[in-house]
Amino acid sequence: MLILLSLLFTNYAVAGEPYVDKALLNEIGDKYGVFAKKRFFFLQETFDSVKNKGDLEKLEAVNNFFNEVRYSSDMKLYGKSDYWATPWEFLGNDRGDCEDYVISKYFALRHLEVDYKKLFFTYVRSTNFKEPHMVLTYFETPKSEPLILDNNNRKIFPASQRKDLTPIYNFNGDMLDEADKNNEKSHKKWDELKLNMQRKKI
Repeated sequence: MLILLSLLFTNYAVAGEPYVDKALLNEIGDKYGVFAKKRFFFLQETFDSVKNKGDLEKLEAVNNFFNEVRYSSDMKLYGKSDYWATPWEFLGNDRGDCEDYVISKYFALRHLEVDYKKLFFTYVRSTNFKEPHMVLTYFETPKSEPLILDNNNRKIFPASQRKDLTPIYNFNGDMLDEADKNNEKSHKKWDELKLNMQRKKI
């Protein structure tokens, strides 16, 4: 199985830039095991199946893939009340909380060349669960009604059809970074996540 996965990812590297390179994939396998490596293989298959499709097909494929990951609190996984996991930690553990779904979907869609300016981390309040929540929102244009990608509801709906969610505010770290000419802190959790992404934290 390990040899097969290695050959498959080598082929991806020849055909185009893989989401996870061979070196990082091996580190993930060493830490989380062969089934974690298989999850990244299936993620790459998902990417390849929609790479030439439109945004809506990409949104649906990514949303469906990551919603298969099981929910778990940060306290159980990391011993912290609020931790933003990298996509490699999220899929390696095969567990995470609402922010982790959003982060992984965001970076997956960026990898698929969906314009990051259309994607927002959106804080909401869930009336069903009576607690704060985070979803990923997609705006086709700045004035469009957003689409909601949510781990609590597998189907993508326009915001007006999600009566169970009360929006609080939108956030896009890359856009803040782009506007930040003085390299000041933009958002603490985003800054920590960026650093962990640069370090390829697994």
